This record gives sequence, C-alpha cells and structure tokens, in this order.
Amino acid sequence: MAKLILNRVSKAFGLGKPAVNDLSLTVREGGFLALLGPSGCGKTTVLRMIAGFEQPTDGSILLGERVLADAGAMVPPESRNMAMVFQSYALWPHMSVADNVGYPLKVRGISGETRRRKIGEALAAVRLESFGDRRPADLSGGQRQRVALARCLVTEPDVVLLDEPLANLDRHLRQEMEETFREFHARSGATMIYVTHDQGEAMALATDVAVMSEGRLLQVASPEEIYARPEGRLVGGLVGQGAILSLPSPVGDNRLLDWHALQPLLASIDPAAPRIDILVRPQDIAFAGGGIEARVVSVLFEGERYALRLVLPDGQMLRAFSRDPVKAGDVLPIVIRSAWRL
Repeated sequence: MAKLILNRVSKAFGLGKPAVNDLSLTVREGGFLALLGPSGCGKTTVLRMIAGFEQPTDGSILLGERVLADAGAMVPPESRNMAMVFQSYALWPHMSVADNVGYPLKVRGISGETRRRKIGEALAAVRLESFGDRRPADLSGGQRQRVALARCLVTEPDVVLLDEPLANLDRHLRQEMEETFREFHARSGATMIYVTHDQGEAMALATDVAVMSEGRLLQVASPEEIYARPEGRLVGGLVGQGAILSLPSPVGDNRLLDWHALQPLLASIDPAAPRIDILVRPQDIAFAGGGIEARVVSVLFEGERYALRLVLPDGQMLRAFSRDPVKAGDVLPIVIRSAWRL
C-alpha cells in the first residue's frame, strides 16, 4: 500500500469552467478521507478520476511512485486495485449475495476453495455470513449496502472509493451504516475516500476532511481541526452550524477570541474601522447578565434543546441553543464565550 497523490489535477468538460481546478491532495496510507462540499463542487469528478473513469485534463495522479493518470496516459480502472461503492449499490439482481460478492474474484480467475473462503470472510466482515444464498431483492437497503462493501473487501483493494453511499438510506440506517464503515475501515486497512455533501457523515467517519467549492480545494484537516479552526468564510459556512459576524478588527493577531476581546468589538459603532469575519458556534453562546442584548427571531424545539435564531442590535444574526423554553420576540442578554477569527 502507498500514498495516493493528486498533483495539480484539473478536469474540464468542453470549453466551460473546469469541474476541478488545480487540485493538489495527498491521501495518507490507510487514511479515511472525506471529500465534502455542495452539489456541483467537483468532488465526484475527483473520485472518478482516481477510479480511472475520467482522465485529468492536466496534472497527475500517483499511487506511491506509480503514475495512474495524467493528461497523456491513463491506467485502466481494472488495473488499479481499487474498489468502488456506489449510491445505487450496483448489485446484480439475478445473482445470489455470495455470487455478487464473489464476482470480482471470478473476473480475476480465482475459483474453488480459495474463492469460497474469501467470500465467507468478506460476508462475515459485514455480518452477513448467513445471507449468502439470498437475492438482493430479499434484503433491506442497509443489507444491500453491506453486500456492496463485502464485494469491495473480497479483492483486498489498496483504495476503496465511496460515492455518497448512504444517500438513499433513512436516518436510522445511515447511523447503523456509519458504524459498519468504521468497522470496515479498521478491518481492511485500506485507504478510503468518501464523497459526501453531509458534514455530519464526514465528521463522524473520516480521519481527514477535504472541503471543496467550485472545483477548488479549500482546506484539508482532521474533523476536529476543520470544525474548530476553519480557513475562510466558505469553509466556516460549510462546516458545522454557526454564524459569521462582520466586526471591527481587534488589536493583535490572535484568532481564538474570548468575551473579553469580543465585547468592545460588538459595542463599536465606528463604520470606518477595518472589519474581519468572526465565526461563532451556537454552543459558545451563553445567556448571562452583563452581555449584549439579542432578540429571539425564531425557536425550533429539537427534543433535548431549543435551537434559536437571534438578531443583534446592528441587525446581524446568530444561532444559539437553550435548554429552557423561550419565545420569539424575547430579548435576552448573551455572552459569546469563544469565537474564531476567519
């Protein structure tokens, strides 16, 4: 196994704006990378270039020292030792579960006891060892997705590519499958690249998150790092709940700001002062005396808490959580305990 390296990769379809533009990325060996971004940002195009379904217009893709693709040549998908899990499962309905899982082995000419053993191990890894004789139509959506995972595992791939594999499942099944993916990653040791527009999935599953927008890579970091210290307005708005305030620039270069630093900025009325963007997470807002007054615009009950939208005296909006019931129109004193300078 080796690092997967994308070196200044671009992909253009026709004469329009490139779908992927000058993207450089290193996926560490055995890592679990989530490609996160809104629809149309280029993340699936990146996945298809890694898989060998699309050829880069510029740049190169390497697995270790082996060049998989550049603008002049491309290793075909079947020669890359990669496996892909699709949103639609892509199972053959006329085949049994065992035959679906074992089909990549058949293509490679592996048969007999070796094939049966590998199929059994792959099905056991996704807890479907007793389902080998069934047809896909007899399975639930979550079980079909597990069959698709077992089909990946059976070939012992270097890289597993997952294209929004949980998009067709309900909330309960998505949570169950997230655990299956984590187990699958730990068991297989394969490098995994997971395309999603769901930040919750990315945070729950990945060891690293790469945020994309309009064909460009904005930031790559661990889930904890990218949540707490996003780079720029776009990443701050895409990752996690929160609000971005425009405030006068504080003295010094500190990026993590507490209430002591924020209070004078919120109170400032100087329109000529240079301004910066400050990201405020809902959990960092406390209701306390001595704070700035904010009016409640809307309240959404989420079971264990109330999600609030607040408006500050200057018209800027914030999000906050409350354990106690409040009403739209209430005016509450708030303290921002922590915020991040973008």
